[in-house]
Amino acid sequence: MAYDIIGDIHGCCGELQTLFKKLGYYEENGLYVHDENRQLVFVGDLTDRGPESVKTIEIVYRLFKNQLALYVPGNHCNKLYRYMLGRPVQVKHGLETTVAELEALDQKERRKIYHDFMSMYDDAPLYLQLDEGKLVVAHAGIREKDIGHVNKRIKSFVLYGDTTGDFDEQGRPIRLDWARHYKGKTWVVYGHTPVKEPRWKNHTVNIDTGCVFGGKLTALRYPEMETVSVPSEQPLMEDKFKDFGD
Repeated sequence: MAYDIIGDIHGCCGELQTLFKKLGYYEENGLYVHDENRQLVFVGDLTDRGPESVKTIEIVYRLFKNQLALYVPGNHCNKLYRYMLGRPVQVKHGLETTVAELEALDQKERRKIYHDFMSMYDDAPLYLQLDEGKLVVAHAGIREKDIGHVNKRIKSFVLYGDTTGDFDEQGRPIRLDWARHYKGKTWVVYGHTPVKEPRWKNHTVNIDTGCVFGGKLTALRYPEMETVSVPSEQPLMEDKFKDFGD
């Protein structure tokens, strides 16, 4: 199977549809299909901050339900899921934009979006092992020793990255550069931390190119190991991008 793995969308639905076309997908009965039997894979963080989180959920859910796409959750997906369950979460850091969209829907529409997103989240694995174990897709990455396992510590790493527990002067979690120390042969494709260009480090690729912050929306084509990007329609926010100094 050949895959097109798409980085953090964050409600940038226009860019997502443009990327589908650039990758060779076309719309058919509300679904996006490809003539070469390729499968879409989403690395999580479908919603928050961008202008069309609800529409993004609708598109990805239809693809997922019809087995035309795979999906793993990101930290923003996890928070939205907890919000929909009615658990106490802080409606900030982008969630407020999704909540505003949900509250603008009528009750029937809102109930359907809740059902669709929560059922997709419930059915999704924490991370994907594909191509007989040669490829892993995990939202914020995964350590080599943790591949094939799931526990509370691994879940935290996969959703939030290798965090220290401290915060920088802008209130963002301080994250360690796990990819720099990765020694595995399995390719790990991930997102979570916005970078100006796809970051190739050892056998890892970060494809979150900060679309919602004015960068690009990027896909990695596997097994070709080529990236395909479309420019963002959002205003550029330079301070949101991480420079690893590679």
